[in-house]
Amino acid sequence: MSLSVEVAGKSDVGCVRQNNEDNFGYDSRYGIYVVCDGMGGQAAGEVASKLAVDTVLTYFREAKDGSYPPVGEQIEGVSERAKALGSAIHLANSAIYEAATHQAAHSGMGSTIVAALVADSFFAIGHAGDSRVYLLRNGVLQQLTRDHSLVMEQVRRGLLTMEEAQKSEMQNIIIRALGPEDKVQADLDDQVAMPGDILLLCSDGLIRHVTDDQIQEILQGTSSLQLMSDRLVEAAREGGGSDNITVLLLRFEELPWYKKLFRRIFGGGSPEWQNSI
Repeated sequence: MSLSVEVAGKSDVGCVRQNNEDNFGYDSRYGIYVVCDGMGGQAAGEVASKLAVDTVLTYFREAKDGSYPPVGEQIEGVSERAKALGSAIHLANSAIYEAATHQAAHSGMGSTIVAALVADSFFAIGHAGDSRVYLLRNGVLQQLTRDHSLVMEQVRRGLLTMEEAQKSEMQNIIIRALGPEDKVQADLDDQVAMPGDILLLCSDGLIRHVTDDQIQEILQGTSSLQLMSDRLVEAAREGGGSDNITVLLLRFEELPWYKKLFRRIFGGGSPEWQNSI
């Protein structure tokens, strides 16, 4: 089964911050979608998140005939899609690390990342940090990523409850991200998409002020992806908007008959047009 992808996104500075250190980007021709949340103060966080987004997109745009050169340690037990995503994230980490090491103004900068790589009815996700990926399927919202944060690690170990974690002053402490070290281990996963699925990639500026129940209600409350994006951002702002807010939404739909016919006639091996029709 071949699926098409509709996409919409929005990024907002929020109600407190002076500049937006979030960045997002996508290229539907290659099926790659990315959200990054920069860290480092002043303009450094913004530099790190943009560098990460640009590096990941460039990796897939420069791939020849859908062949992705391996970079860094390859994780076993996942698809070639997921491995490619891991390679792109490794390159993004290296780019930020090198920039932070050789430019004093950018010393200590870093970024979280969540990314999805889509092909037909399959998608891989990769992440490092506390930005998240959610899947809405048949009216049920599921978080597909695990936060790489100190408080969530304490929750997983039974040292904190979720309620305590949400009130903790240590919510900002990230235990895995792009840039602080010369290597990073991204979490990778493979998923099968179904018609009607909605995938949400977001920075933690959304999660701080919007509950999972609210997210589900907004995603189910309208048919327009762009309006969903607007309402998610507005809900975060109404809740306090203490951080930058970024959302990127994907909706999977079954291909119309004429697009299926086009693929049958001309083939489906070229990622350059495969995700664009």
